Amino acid sequence: MSIVKILRKTCRKTLFTTPSHGQKFFIFNKLRNFYKYDISETDCYNPQRALQKAEESAKNIYGTQSTSFLTNGSTSGIIAAVLTCVKKDEKVLIWRNAHPCHENAVKLAGAIPVFYDIPISKDWGVPMACDISDIENYLKKENIRALIVTSPSYEGIVSDIKELKNICNRYGTYLIVDEAHGALYPFSYNLPQSAVKIADFTIHSLHKTAGGLNPTALLHSTCELEVSKALQIINTTSPSYPLLASIEANINFLNSTRGRKKIETLIENIKTLKQNCTNCDFYGDDITKILVKHKDYTGYELSEYLYEKENIEDEKTNEKSTMLLCGIGTREKDLKRLENALKKCNKL
Repeated sequence: MSIVKILRKTCRKTLFTTPSHGQKFFIFNKLRNFYKYDISETDCYNPQRALQKAEESAKNIYGTQSTSFLTNGSTSGIIAAVLTCVKKDEKVLIWRNAHPCHENAVKLAGAIPVFYDIPISKDWGVPMACDISDIENYLKKENIRALIVTSPSYEGIVSDIKELKNICNRYGTYLIVDEAHGALYPFSYNLPQSAVKIADFTIHSLHKTAGGLNPTALLHSTCELEVSKALQIINTTSPSYPLLASIEANINFLNSTRGRKKIETLIENIKTLKQNCTNCDFYGDDITKILVKHKDYTGYELSEYLYEKENIEDEKTNEKSTMLLCGIGTREKDLKRLENALKKCNKL
């Protein structure tokens, strides 16, 4: 039985267990339906086996050695990956401006961070892809146990994961890919290739582009190392089963005919926007990150115009460009509104 089906079961037992709200006492009434599905590992529900089956199903969908459901965001996946493959005083190569969890994971492992830099595009103001030769030089000079790469970047720039993995193999280095912003990649040939079947560990944030709830995520592994021990160290023993059920449903939707069609429709709608906005320039490897600039505006000015004049909020901005994040929940009418707003830039 799936986690989703277990949550739909009617419990006829009188429970003197946690959670103490008993699915019937709602302190925050607007979340009453969430309370109803908030169960724990009681005998009458026994959700642990359903979770195990759901993760096995996900493993088969992604083609991995293991896929673990995370309810504490991609941060917990990064930490677990590092704790799994790195020992005290070993070195981990990380991007200097990466998400803080990368360095925090290294510290928690008692390991030593070694930092690499990524060039910034002068035209777009965003970090570019990893410099392959630079990474190899570090692996030659330092005894690096693991490399952490962010791909795609926040703005949708993708590094050459296949080549990075080849280099890592030559030097006996584990490759961890923070693919938090690429959770749609395994389900469309019109998006960049996912690292999920290439890297030793890949982390996905379902809540960023794949329509998941905050802070649902996934940790994928393709190597022989067992991640469960590290997850047990950092995870709660009282997980949120509504969130876990949402992960199960999320993956099944993405893998369904309907879900894949939804992704392709999103891609086509964004292509239409870009084709119609001839007054703007666009950039990036991932079409779901609309990285845009206009010759008459700085990135900050464009962001301010969209927010103040058009009631449109972007995800991230710099001096040169603005990035608007799209995901499986982005509607065609929202993209049309953005298109009209960008077209009007010339008229101001």
